[in-house]
Amino acid sequence: MATSTDRSQEIQKLHELIKGIDYGMFTTVDDDGSLHSYPMSKSSEINSEATLWFFTYAASHKVTEVEHHKQVNVSFSSSEQQRYVSISGTSELVKDRNKMRELWKPELKTWFPKGLDEPDISLLKVNINQVNYWDSASSFKSTKISF
Repeated sequence: MATSTDRSQEIQKLHELIKGIDYGMFTTVDDDGSLHSYPMSKSSEINSEATLWFFTYAASHKVTEVEHHKQVNVSFSSSEQQRYVSISGTSELVKDRNKMRELWKPELKTWFPKGLDEPDISLLKVNINQVNYWDSASSFKSTKISF
């Protein structure tokens, strides 16, 4: 069983892996089993609970997919830094206005012109279960982190 120190070290490693990579591909499962990927801007760094946050519109199709199939994947890549990260977990819709204020970044106005006043604005929370990554430091060996 992993200790809290091990978990903290794994979260720190993941934080380092995706640091400076603002956009990931958020992949969901549709009712027919097909996979759909959406480019998403992460709204925060990995926190101590091993979660990621993304702003979205509650009425979007990806939210419907998450409500039916909670399993998701988020992948990040940086070819310049030779880092590739695949995060598997479960996702859920969160409409907590305080959490939105905490995570809001001005650059999100590109997608949400009214900011936090957008009537349908919400968050997708990703609870991380597993991470696979390949980087130049590990000679492109796949390494797995489980949470």
